[in-house]
Amino acid sequence: MRENEMLEKDEIFSKVLRAGRRTYFFDVRATKADDYYITITESKKFTEEDGSFHFKKHKIYLYKEDFVAFKEILDDMTAYVLDHKGEEVISERHQKDFKKEYTSETVESEDAPKASFTDIDFDDI
Repeated sequence: MRENEMLEKDEIFSKVLRAGRRTYFFDVRATKADDYYITITESKKFTEEDGSFHFKKHKIYLYKEDFVAFKEILDDMTAYVLDHKGEEVISERHQKDFKKEYTSETVESEDAPKASFTDIDFDDI
């Protein structure tokens, strides 16, 4: 049996999560003894200066005996991050194509002094 046929045979169920330049593959696979386990693969796209690209992949194997503990810790870790930092993705600010969207909400009070400024023409300097 060819390698591709073997790979197709042991993949039982799959889901994909596309997240920017990263893609996560969640696969249920079968062992030789016909038991199931999960693989989680992160595939990250890297673009070269010449426009060509390549992918780096990282994979973890998760076996049934570790499911409960893994899920509990993952739930604890995600809750901690969201509780302490919220859902805003701060790292997006550091990406080279990040553009902050500004909203202008100005609330003026009748008692607040009006802001003043001097319009300067740099040709006058």
